[in-house]
Amino acid sequence: MKLFRILAFALVLMPLSVRAQEQKTPEQREKEVREWIDKEVEKYTNMLDLDFAQEFYVDSILTHDYFAMMAEQAEKSKAKVSSTDIYQAVQDKWSERIYVAFRKVLDDDQWAKYLKSGAAKDKKARDKREAKRSSKQL
Repeated sequence: MKLFRILAFALVLMPLSVRAQEQKTPEQREKEVREWIDKEVEKYTNMLDLDFAQEFYVDSILTHDYFAMMAEQAEKSKAKVSSTDIYQAVQDKWSERIYVAFRKVLDDDQWAKYLKSGAAKDKKARDKREAKRSSKQL
């Protein structure tokens, strides 16, 4: 019964959160993404002990790739694409680019820490989804 109340409450609040998201201006969304990127850079700097140049590259990679991913997803949305698989493929494409770019920036010890922090698991999941998409195309 308690679970039912929680689900009912969530269903009531969901439309409100969707409307709140829709009401955000592009500037507000951009600011939120920039703040998220700053937090991620700080997290990686602390976790991987990045030097100044590496911190700059990580920030540049995340900034470019996340905004490019958002632009690509906005194009799909504008074109009225409704398949979640397509949006997932876009996200996977840009996540893979970040993964590859980070490998070029991090030394071997940092890379090992990065993989242990969840990147290896994420890579495996992306590869699995890509294999599934490829098998559907055949």
